[in-house]
Amino acid sequence: MKKNHPGRLRAIIGSNIRRHRKERGLSQQDFALEINMDRTYFAGVERGERNVSLDNIERIADGLGVEPFVLLRNDA
Repeated sequence: MKKNHPGRLRAIIGSNIRRHRKERGLSQQDFALEINMDRTYFAGVERGERNVSLDNIERIADGLGVEPFVLLRNDA
């Protein structure tokens, strides 16, 4: 059966990305431009609406200066 709601991991990844991006003092648009990603796609990732690929998790992590696994951790 198809799932109609996003998984909890999407919310965790989005929250971690947002926190690290804000720590760098960057807007969504500035960060998306920096990593060559569409701003609307990136915003959807941060909101937990997009099913982000492993390649894009790696690209975002590189842009944030963190290891990809850091974005997957649920420290809350």
